[in-house]
Amino acid sequence: MTARIYRPAPNAMQSGRGKSKEWILVHEPAAAREIEPLMGYTSSTDTRAQIRLTFDTLEEAEAYAHKNGIAYQVLPDHKPTVKRTIYSDNFRADRKTPWTH
Repeated sequence: MTARIYRPAPNAMQSGRGKSKEWILVHEPAAAREIEPLMGYTSSTDTRAQIRLTFDTLEEAEAYAHKNGIAYQVLPDHKPTVKRTIYSDNFRADRKTPWTH
């Protein structure tokens, strides 16, 4: 069974970088999810799908995978696509075009 090691993207609804600095190790699903016929819930017999380990660095995550004999794949970092602007820059005195009402 393989695992994925990645750094999650920052929340698109907030400007902070919370929870995007740690590395996460999750196992790939070993079996497909099944639909329970009575209620329509989805379930799986794979208990490793519930495990989500966090590490401070990529090296720690790779060391854990090596130590436990887990095959892994490292996904690239998420880079922000939009340049973040600061609201207070709208009112700076040294703007190229002065701010007016």
